[in-house]
Amino acid sequence: MADAVLVLNAGSSSIKFAIVETGGARIAHGQIEQIGEAPHFQGFDHDGKRLVDRHWPDGATLSHEDLLTPLLDWAEAHLEGDRLIGVGHRIVHGGTDFVAPVRLDAHTLAALDRLTPLAPLHQPHNLAAVRAITAIRPNLPQIGCFDTGFHHTMPPVATRLPLPARYHAAGVRRYGFHGLSYEFIAGRFAALDPARAAGRVIAAHIGNGASACAMHNGRSVDTSMGFTALDGLMMGTRTGALDPGVVLYMAQHETLAPDAISHILYSEAGLLGVSGASSDMRVLLASDQPDARLAVDLFCHRAAREIAGLTVALGGLDALIFTAGIGEHAALVRRMICDKLGHLGVTLDPSANDRAGPIISAPHAKLAVWVIPTDEEAMIACHTIALLTG
Repeated sequence: MADAVLVLNAGSSSIKFAIVETGGARIAHGQIEQIGEAPHFQGFDHDGKRLVDRHWPDGATLSHEDLLTPLLDWAEAHLEGDRLIGVGHRIVHGGTDFVAPVRLDAHTLAALDRLTPLAPLHQPHNLAAVRAITAIRPNLPQIGCFDTGFHHTMPPVATRLPLPARYHAAGVRRYGFHGLSYEFIAGRFAALDPARAAGRVIAAHIGNGASACAMHNGRSVDTSMGFTALDGLMMGTRTGALDPGVVLYMAQHETLAPDAISHILYSEAGLLGVSGASSDMRVLLASDQPDARLAVDLFCHRAAREIAGLTVALGGLDALIFTAGIGEHAALVRRMICDKLGHLGVTLDPSANDRAGPIISAPHAKLAVWVIPTDEEAMIACHTIALLTG
């Protein structure tokens, strides 16, 4: 076993982690779930064998620091004497200043704190984990990797919002998200199909959070998410693109406060809002309720519309890639989206789609359609190791 890094993806109710050797091999992974209720810590080895299974039944008041202490202790023990040389964090928003991974210190944390209004559901929890590690292991280096960073190559026409210039000067612009996922997919596709990867590619990261990214030669030129992670595709509990007049209606006619509107847009909308039943695509696909079917239909319609729209930024399309939870596992959703994109040259091979490919387009199709599993943790580990050992 070699020196290793710990990768953390901290959210409001869960902390996902991986332990990755400096040579790139993943030796363990897992999560702490149900934070704020009854935390549950599970760890697995590379082959999926359970290594740890710990519950805190009365742990509603436990903080990130309380929970990261046993995780760090376990990770270091699992290394059996080899060094844990650092921690890599997924941080959702880097703004305009943080376009590449950086070492995290008091100065960078203060700057990242100021971006919290742009990612209110994610940024505070990402940074809480950094501060917790600082308190537990003050001398352990930490690296921040940003979901917005991959999109810094977008041209001004893709980043500018049609607002007075003072808003743009204040940072109100399109940033894009899921960048760590797209960076991984760009690299993986370049290894699998170099010719098409050098051309015009759209990757659809479709999970509870969903977006699409237009890439040319592996670089982001446009994406569906914009100023916040509310924009673009319909999601599990988020609206996606929405007429701003709806927000005015909520404020003016329903007299809802900003916090109440925010809660609706982030937590009560999307698949959950339309179906009235669940934000889980698996549940909705198994349901025979009309509203569940409508939610799935609307999700696929909106996804296809966004994907088609992104072809404008590319001047055409050579390949379409599905990734993330729904994109990798829901064959029916992939088919429903692709059925709406026939005019672009998308033609599926039904049997290949049912087994998730990896190539799911028909042999004669002019446009290649792939299913490629994403790995954000691998991307974070790669950046963290490079900064700490380079």
